[in-house]
Amino acid sequence: MIRLSAIIITFNEEKNIGRCIDSLNAVADEIVVVDSFSTDKTREIALAKGARVIENAFHSHIDQKNFALAQATYDHVLSLDADEYLSEQLTKSILQAKSTWSFEAYSMNRLSSYGGKWMKVGAWYPDRKLRLWNRKFGVWGGDNPHDQVILNERKIKVKHLSGDLLHEAYENAADLLAKVQSYSNIFADEKRYRLKSSAFKVFYKTFYSFVSNFFLKRGILGGFEGAVIAISNTNYTFYKYSKLREANRKLRTSLIITTYNRPDALELVLLSVKNQVVLPEEVIIADDGSGQSTKAVISRYQADFPVPLIHCWHEDVGFRLSAIRNKAIALSREEYIIMIDGDMVLPKGFIRDHKRHAWKGQFIQGSRVLLLKEQTKTMLTGKKHTVSVFDSGIANRLNAIESSLFSLLFSHFRSGHTRVRGANLSFWRDDLFRVNGFNEDFQGWGREDSEFAVRMNNANIRRKHIKFAGFGYHLYHEENSRKMLSINDSILARTIALGLTRCDNGIVKSPIM
Repeated sequence: MIRLSAIIITFNEEKNIGRCIDSLNAVADEIVVVDSFSTDKTREIALAKGARVIENAFHSHIDQKNFALAQATYDHVLSLDADEYLSEQLTKSILQAKSTWSFEAYSMNRLSSYGGKWMKVGAWYPDRKLRLWNRKFGVWGGDNPHDQVILNERKIKVKHLSGDLLHEAYENAADLLAKVQSYSNIFADEKRYRLKSSAFKVFYKTFYSFVSNFFLKRGILGGFEGAVIAISNTNYTFYKYSKLREANRKLRTSLIITTYNRPDALELVLLSVKNQVVLPEEVIIADDGSGQSTKAVISRYQADFPVPLIHCWHEDVGFRLSAIRNKAIALSREEYIIMIDGDMVLPKGFIRDHKRHAWKGQFIQGSRVLLLKEQTKTMLTGKKHTVSVFDSGIANRLNAIESSLFSLLFSHFRSGHTRVRGANLSFWRDDLFRVNGFNEDFQGWGREDSEFAVRMNNANIRRKHIKFAGFGYHLYHEENSRKMLSINDSILARTIALGLTRCDNGIVKSPIM
């Protein structure tokens, strides 16, 4: 007979934990309780019942259950929640499975109660759960808080056991509605900028949920309790998609503008930022060692700028674009970062467009509209910060066409490292820290943006090139010196060859482990 570890995660479960452990004694060779620092007697009761108790801070249901899984002594595990316990018939089925272990995973029906009544009709039953398995073949996954065991091999057959896993769920409507609100909050937070939601989706998902729960799943046969459960499940659907729709509209951004000794161009950029239909929450000037004239422009605009305008400066000891970018990013306070060069004059919908295209698992490359020398001179002289697609002096006019429909049709993902330009990028701040920012080994112009894109791609963060939206007008300037390009090419080549996702010399100055 195989030896079995039973694992339970808890937080303030003094009412349930004793019953749960008692039901496991007949089948488990050890019982492991992972507690999230309960403030009641959960820990004391579990210890008194003979369980091994480990305390671990809670981050999510999936994280906590996988932590508990790792604490088990034996590979064969049975996982229960604290408010669950084994029926007599399920206990016999598990003992039979232990004695033969002819499958690597076993499922069971969960029977839940409402107000002390076991609900065998409606959406709550049979509620099949995979809870007994060999952990070599699966871990916890799915979507918080509705976690599930994910098997890592498709050919594994799952045996269904007789008997019910008893779940004393909710005492009254207040308990049920509190869970609806809690779980819908978790859903919206987990799925934010990963799953789309619209008013139509809220409507049809809610309508289908009611029909399914009340009629198709026979909640109507459950009397008053069945109606309460069906309606609460419908409420959960309504609130989770409504909250997700709202969450997908609340993106806070930091705009980072890199500059070096070009105060006239920077002034035009700041004027174009003030003209945005949607403003960022803050603007940070990443200044690679400019002189007093640049500082004077920033100081003048700080007096009445519509959002905080922050000057991030370091000493001029040569071209150190990566370093000043990292310093500015470290100063930023918002979750999404839009980064432009200090010679990119922005159309009024620029920030709005980047926010519309923001999505988890990707970063955005926007286009540049190249302005010719005479047009640039005219704009700088007259402090003109608006440009039309019909203006003269535009080199690549196609990039200046603005269309939501065309943007939807022609924006696309790119692989590789070609045509990456930091003059117009946006990304999630967490993703930037995940790859350790920009590589400060780069000195002088060239390839720092490409190398950054390679690491992002290696970390499975895709590059989306948006077209006909989110573009900027690039003021003319002479080409930068390329004397360091061969050295920088070798840094890029190394990152590609080794498949690196992080650099040593980035925001966090620590070696890759």
